[in-house]
Parts: sequence; C-alpha cells; structure tokens
Amino acid sequence: MISNQLLQKTLDEMKAITEKDMAVFDTDGHMSAETVRNLSIDQRKLFDFYESSREYKEIPDFQLFKIQDEGRNEYILAVKGSSSSSELVGRMVKYQIEKMLSEYKEKFDKDNFIKSLLADNLLLVDIFDRSRKLHIELEAKRIVFLVRMDKKNQDDAIGTLKNIFSEKEDFVTAIDKKKIIVVKQLLEKEEDVYSIARNMLNALKSDIDDDVTIAYGTIVKDLKEVSRSYKEAKMALDVGDIFFSERRINPYETLGIGRLIYQLPMPLCKLFINEIFKDISPLDLDEETIETINKFFENSLNVSETSRQLFIHRNTLVYRLDKIQKMTGLDLRVFDDAITFKIALMVSSYMQYVEQLEYK
Repeated sequence: MISNQLLQKTLDEMKAITEKDMAVFDTDGHMSAETVRNLSIDQRKLFDFYESSREYKEIPDFQLFKIQDEGRNEYILAVKGSSSSSELVGRMVKYQIEKMLSEYKEKFDKDNFIKSLLADNLLLVDIFDRSRKLHIELEAKRIVFLVRMDKKNQDDAIGTLKNIFSEKEDFVTAIDKKKIIVVKQLLEKEEDVYSIARNMLNALKSDIDDDVTIAYGTIVKDLKEVSRSYKEAKMALDVGDIFFSERRINPYETLGIGRLIYQLPMPLCKLFINEIFKDISPLDLDEETIETINKFFENSLNVSETSRQLFIHRNTLVYRLDKIQKMTGLDLRVFDDAITFKIALMVSSYMQYVEQLEYK
C-alpha cells in the first residue's frame, strides 16, 4: 500500500482544483487521509458498501468509491456532496490513486526482482517471465556499482544517485546500512565506466559529508549475468580495502594479483608466509623498513632514485637492503626476490584482513 502522506498530498491537490472535501479510509474503516477534520460519515454505511459487490454508491451527503488493485479492495474514497460534479471528482481521484497503486506495486516488484537476481535466487524461466512483465529489457549492456559510505547518510546518497541515473532503465537501492547498489544500463555506444564512477563520487561528495568508496564489476550483456557483475563489484570493494586503501574508486579489472591472493585459502597463505619469513612476520618490520621497501618498489628497484626520494645516502639504502636480506634471505635488488617479497607482503595484508573480520 502507498503511504498516507502520499494519499494526503493527492487529496490536498485535488481539493485545491475542485474545492471538494474528501477522505480515504482503509478496509478496516480507519481514516488514511482527509481534506477536512472530523468528516462526519456513518461507519456502518462504509462497511456495508465495502461488503457489497458495487464499486460506487451514493449515500446522504457523500459519494463512495472503492479503490482497487487487480480486483482487490485497497481503500474507500468518500467525496462530500450529492451532485454529479462530486461523482465526477470521485471518479477522477479514484483513477489517480489506483494509478499510483499500480506504479508503486510495479516499483516494489522491480526492487524485489533485481535483488533476487543479484542474489542468484531466480531460475532462467523466472528471469524471462518477470522481466517481461516488468518491462525490463533482457539483452542490454549493464554494469553493477557498489557504493559504500562510512557514515549514515544513506537516504541522501540514494536521492543523489537517483537524480543521476534513469529511474526507468537503472536501479538504485540499499543493501545494508552503509552500502548502495547501482545497476546501470549502458548505451549501445561505448561509455567510459570509470568516468561514470567518478561523476558519482563527485556528486556524492558535493551532497553529503562522508567518505565514499565505489567499486564496480565488468560489463555484462544479458540480464541473467548481472549477478556476476555484482559479485565482481563486491570482490573489488574487499580487495580495494586490503591492497588499495588509498583509492576511492576500485574497478574489478584493475585488481591484478590482489584478486588472486584474495581467493587463496588461509592454510596455503600461512604455509607460504612461513616458508618465506620463517620466524618473523612482515608485519613486524619497523615503519622505516616498510617505507624503504615501498619506495624501492615504487621506483622499480632503482637504488639511486629511491635514496634521492628518501633523502638518504645511497650507502644507507644499501645497508637497509642488506639488513632485509639477512632477515629474510631475499635480496630486493634481484627481481625474482623482489617479486616474492612483494607477494608475501600482500599475502600478509590479506591474512590480517581475514583475522580482523573473524574478530568482529
């Protein structure tokens, strides 16, 4: 059923046009909306009309109308007056509210359909049948965005996103207190998906005071594949938290080796770390050593450039690299050892992330 606020707004607008007082009652006889307080109407006559097979009835001082949805009684409308003009107003209001009921139901059904689709809870025959009934195109390019906010500005964020996207072709809804899903239908011509994500981010930053992160999956060409894009967006959000925390936009296709590590079983991760670091953990390395390692990797293992950016003498950097080699047996100046160490650091970050989730 639609909200009482929406019913009240509809009645107020119709009274402003027609100058007729009216009220809407639910099927239990309770007032849902009215244009004048204490509208005096015989409750018994309301119930008699509701129980009858008639859709319209005139009683003293009022015209009564049943408001229905697919043959089911939803409300009773009472329009004050006994003239033909009151009957005409009643039929207009009845049509308007029944149209609102139909649109609300279609929107509600669409929300449930898309959520079930994303959760892989539908058979192929159900996808075909329900998409046809809801006028959702089966074969169209789509992509799923996952938007996360650190604070609770979800309603404002949903409003902002709905203003950006098409209400008919796109889908925006919350999946928990901090995350919003956007299923975007793309044009036939190639669209820059990263630019779409950046526009979303800029709009949300302008409208809400919050830290926003956006992840998205790959483009799919069939409605039944939308759940895959959603799963990819979920993975991109998690992998971004682990390995790319400084990013505000994380596309699935740019996750690289982080995506592979994310799918490794924990026993295999522990075995690998123990083989590389033996009695120490990469998380035990001091801040200076970690900064040196990261800067060395950023500069493609270039000793001179790394020492310059760290504002240290070249020999100091060599000393630090020798120290790391003694601790781990890996010489970061050798490409194979550097790759092994980099992967080990990423695996350690992943293990730490999983452990934190288990403690929550």
